[in-house]
Amino acid sequence: MAPSVEVPEGTDAIEEFLRFHDRVYAERGAFWPAFPALEAPFVAGTGPVAEGRRRRPFVAREGGAIVARVLAVLDSRYNQHWGERLGHVVKFEALPGTREAVRALMDAACEWLAAQGAEAARCGMGPLDMPFVIDDYTSLPPSILRFNPPYYHSLLKDAGFETERGYVDYRIAVRPELVARWESAVTAAQRAGFRLVPLREVAPERRAALTASIFNETFSAHWGVSMVTEAEQATYLGLFEAVGALDSSVIAYRGEEPMGQVMVVPETSAFASVDPARTLRPSERLNWLGIGVRVPARGRGVNLALASSAFLELVRRGATHVSYTLVLDDNWPSRRTAERLGAEVCASYVAYRRNFPS
Repeated sequence: MAPSVEVPEGTDAIEEFLRFHDRVYAERGAFWPAFPALEAPFVAGTGPVAEGRRRRPFVAREGGAIVARVLAVLDSRYNQHWGERLGHVVKFEALPGTREAVRALMDAACEWLAAQGAEAARCGMGPLDMPFVIDDYTSLPPSILRFNPPYYHSLLKDAGFETERGYVDYRIAVRPELVARWESAVTAAQRAGFRLVPLREVAPERRAALTASIFNETFSAHWGVSMVTEAEQATYLGLFEAVGALDSSVIAYRGEEPMGQVMVVPETSAFASVDPARTLRPSERLNWLGIGVRVPARGRGVNLALASSAFLELVRRGATHVSYTLVLDDNWPSRRTAERLGAEVCASYVAYRRNFPS
């Protein structure tokens, strides 16, 4: 029987859309389960994450059961910032052996995006979505990252997508000499006149506006990134606070002027779905990190100091491994920072693109 493609509507249908993720990974020994509290409003088109973003979910069914899903998004924030007419297909998941279903699914999603004025679709970098891993298919990565099975790449290429950009993921095994290096980086920044302030010490009513402003400025030229609103940032900060990230996230000031920030969510492996027969390795109990430094402070060691300050806090909590997380392949300033911190590449990722007929 040929697969059918549908647009899920209503609370139950969206819940089924989200929970399909857990079906795909049910046989995996350890995985990050669906997160309906954050994802459901976005898929339904409500809440701050959905602001300025038209979206339509699609599912492919065979024999009445979902075998693949995707969310088509036209992100006006992204397109206004970059001057593009790009669509995104995010939250893609599929069961094995679903080539025909995925092609039909992606055709439907891309046709909808084209009807909204898009010229192409990106898969693997967009709202609430990250690139696809291409090598390490067994380790549990930081909670923000994908852990897709290897067959996703052939499914996507069969559905008309081509590789657009590559990323590397960095991990560090904590060692005494690295702790000393991080302490020196913090001290050097302080001697140069920078203050490193945990986000918890910023007045609660100022946190969202401050961190959104720094993110939007420091990532304004970063490939693939959409600008964040204050309301959206407040949503994320509420989640960060619940897992202790206000103490591991740090703002760098020179005088009273913010010069950069590092947002670090500590390891949250307690929320992972782990089979009783599977034991997480210490190297799988990882934070995730996002760092940005304003142009006037670049080249002055602020990036090293911010990451070092965060890592030292994680070590105080007992971390034996820390993550510098994703970096674009050609972002050599950030890659050199990772190397100076003691990081090594632990996995590689890609984002895909499908161009529409002109």
